[in-house]
Amino acid sequence: MGEAAVRADDTVTRSAEYVGSFPVDDCCLDEQMEQLHTQMKLIKTCRKRRPVSLKFSIKGVKMYDEDETTLLMAHALRRVSLSTARPVDAQFAFVSHNPGSTDTQLYCHVFQARHARAAQFLNLLLCRCFQLSYLEKHPEEAQEKSAGSAPHRSPSLLNHGFPLSVSALVSFRRAPFQGLLQGLKKNQTFSHNPHNSHDDVLPTSSPSLVRKKVIRTKALRSGAYRSFTFTPLKQRSVQERLTASQEKEQDKKLVRRSSASSLAETEEALAQAVWWWAGIATDSSYSLLADDVLGSYLLCPHPKKPKCGSLIIRCPCGLITHLIENTRKGKFLLEKCKAEFSSITELIEYYTETQDELPCLLSCARVNHCYEWEENTSKQTEKLCKRLAEAKIKSTTKKEWV
Repeated sequence: MGEAAVRADDTVTRSAEYVGSFPVDDCCLDEQMEQLHTQMKLIKTCRKRRPVSLKFSIKGVKMYDEDETTLLMAHALRRVSLSTARPVDAQFAFVSHNPGSTDTQLYCHVFQARHARAAQFLNLLLCRCFQLSYLEKHPEEAQEKSAGSAPHRSPSLLNHGFPLSVSALVSFRRAPFQGLLQGLKKNQTFSHNPHNSHDDVLPTSSPSLVRKKVIRTKALRSGAYRSFTFTPLKQRSVQERLTASQEKEQDKKLVRRSSASSLAETEEALAQAVWWWAGIATDSSYSLLADDVLGSYLLCPHPKKPKCGSLIIRCPCGLITHLIENTRKGKFLLEKCKAEFSSITELIEYYTETQDELPCLLSCARVNHCYEWEENTSKQTEKLCKRLAEAKIKSTTKKEWV
């Protein structure tokens, strides 16, 4: 497939045909998945379809008519429980509550794509929205954690213990002392040397003593009473370097965040992001995978062989790790398996259709770990209160008029 239409607000629009919806029983996840696929097989021959435009974002899924002028349906992402696809029949579906309903009834909305890869692409889009929503709500579980919190202001030489000039030290009496020369002993005295330059390090015990000793050695020059924020040429150059390096680091962090928190533009990049759970820490990915659908998987570096990859599958007995080996011919194969593949994509697509030595088939379905089964009724109660207040005002005005 080609590139997706990515807008400035990180909304991807794709076209499909809306088949319809059916209720989903409230049962365990594995039984629910079996029911979904059984029902989707039954309605694959349904001829009543409506061309629609689907818009995916971290906020939710919206369905418009073919011309994108009339909004037909809107689902908040927190009210969507899972996403799945059946590439064999080019079907894509997601399970959610009806918008605005307070009941616990779930409905599966089924869409017909143009071909198998289009259905898979729609499923990957929604799965990636699930992951990005989780990262937004749980930033502490991000993959790349900085060693320390970034400073909220530009670095200052005074706060980094850099040497101060004589003119700056003499001005300490007028400046609030904040322990700027850290690392010096309290009882350390000033050892003056007539050959010291104007920018040498001057350990100090008291600003007034420093001023007197500087005057005695006749090292006091014009400009001695300059502001304590004055920095000579050397200090200024060092500070410029610090500021430039910090700005570069912040730019890199912003680029990483923006790339990790936006929907991919191509099918290949989107698949890699979903399969590798891009942006989420490995330990968090393990715990999320354990609560996902049967056959869900995660690609990550092997824990014992960091240079090799591994495929972690959620099976009925738990999580199972399979080493991805590289053959001499440059192909890939799973540990204790015979089939060889020229790419990871072929490997994933093969085991979603053929089980072979694996304990279960790989599933393209994913659970929304930020799913909320209760409707947020705070806004609805506010609207009701406003309507009641308006009704009371109207009734009182009518009585007064009568």
